[in-house]
Amino acid sequence: MRLMKQTALALASAVALAACAAEQQPDADPAELAAVSYRDPGPASLTLYTVVNNNSGQGGHSALMVNGPERVIFDPAGSFHADIVPEVDDVLFGITPRVEQAYRSAHARSAYHVVSQTIEVTPEQAAAAYQLVRANGQVPGAFCANATSGILRQVPGFEGVNSTFYPVTLSDQFAQISGVVTSKYYENDDGDITDGVARGNADLNG
Repeated sequence: MRLMKQTALALASAVALAACAAEQQPDADPAELAAVSYRDPGPASLTLYTVVNNNSGQGGHSALMVNGPERVIFDPAGSFHADIVPEVDDVLFGITPRVEQAYRSAHARSAYHVVSQTIEVTPEQAAAAYQLVRANGQVPGAFCANATSGILRQVPGFEGVNSTFYPVTLSDQFAQISGVVTSKYYENDDGDITDGVARGNADLNG
């Protein structure tokens, strides 16, 4: 009974993370994905993104960029969409430097900043993460941190990551891994994520 109560509380808390919920987009076809495929020339890496409320310090969203066979962002139940960025099952493709910047910019505003935590991994680890995000499927709203932590704990070498529904808790865990490099991105524009996505889409189209 106690376990059932704890599970119910965790689910209720997850549902409260309304920022981590978005309408699912139709999947792109293989030709669209092939046309935009991009791999950053740097080393294989994983980058955990955490959107953090500037006032409360609470997390609003978790996502994971994988620089492996190609560079993609696993954006579970995410709100980011752009005309030139095809998506399949919550995975964004064609993550060039311009697209990556648009992604961070769309989430950063006067109320939120974006924490990026990057760690170099082996090509084998990156390939494993890539396969896991491709196979995961669409994620229900408010389950972004849970889905991201679930992916990470399946990557060889990251088994110590505990499952969580809380983006900042996941970020704190990731920070304890040796070799993680952290940066924070701020913007001062008003509006919400919808406004940020629209601006990002306009910039990418321009």
